[in-house]
Amino acid sequence: MKADVLVIGSGIAGLVFSLKMARFASVAIVTKKGRVDTNTNYAQGGIAAVFHRDDSYALHFEDTVAAGAGLCHSDVVRVLVREGPARVGELIDWGVRFTREAEALSLGREGGHSRRRIVRADDLTGREIERALLAAVAESPNISVYEDHAALDLLTVGAGADRRCCGAMVLPSTGSSFPVHARAVFLATGGCGQVYRHTTNPPVATGDGIAIAYRAGARIANLEFIQFHPTALYPAHGDTTLLISEAVRGEGGVLLRANGEPLMEHRHALGSLAPRDVVARVIDEEMKQSGTSHVLLDCTRILPSEVRSRFPNILKETAARGIDILTEPLPVVPA
Repeated sequence: MKADVLVIGSGIAGLVFSLKMARFASVAIVTKKGRVDTNTNYAQGGIAAVFHRDDSYALHFEDTVAAGAGLCHSDVVRVLVREGPARVGELIDWGVRFTREAEALSLGREGGHSRRRIVRADDLTGREIERALLAAVAESPNISVYEDHAALDLLTVGAGADRRCCGAMVLPSTGSSFPVHARAVFLATGGCGQVYRHTTNPPVATGDGIAIAYRAGARIANLEFIQFHPTALYPAHGDTTLLISEAVRGEGGVLLRANGEPLMEHRHALGSLAPRDVVARVIDEEMKQSGTSHVLLDCTRILPSEVRSRFPNILKETAARGIDILTEPLPVVPA
């Protein structure tokens, strides 16, 4: 099998790249399970971009650099901040239906942000993005999608400085492995959340892309930057851990110790809306010191009408697990 470009992974990165490349070349997308089995599909909160009149690129830059604790590359942050609105516009052009209030985009707030700038599709933003991008991919005559095809290893030719990637060995769910030859290969395989006890990633997030890149001789960097989201519902339900969007705290949800005392008070100026890494570390520290298996996220301070309108999926999923977030706090852990 041959293609101009081989894309491994069918989340937002792989799909956007495929749509852009399909204007110039034939693209084959391989994904080891169904095309919707991606981290993108599980994302809830939204995308940070400057749209509101009281916001600015400068404020977004400052918030990002502060949350990055001195580790951000400022030139990269400037690109992300300035191009954010245009990239959201691209998603809209591809058919993503973001939530609106009147004619304007409905903007939420999340940890580390000083302004409302989270563009969302209710509390299932990732699912809506995945839906729209897959629909756009299906309409492209230059893109073929191969579900249930796992990439086993990258193919390379040459040696030393002249060594380059020329495809991948692929294993379908039925049958034998076979080579896919390509002029370029784009790895968009997501992360390795499944190596951790608590993860909101789907079962496919096992780090395959990192492993096959390493075996092929690629340089691997920044593996210490694993994000732990502060609030995943505890305990897990089957093999899924439900993410409780940071936007819940943006609308007034407050983190509490297991005994009901405020957790983030006096720990950070932004309280429960501190950056994710700060909140996750505080929760981890509290669990270890107190011996508790979780902390609490109190959503009862948010108007019931707001919970129903902004977090319909979280309301539904927690109710299915026997929790009424309108009247009782949620047990949560970092994941």
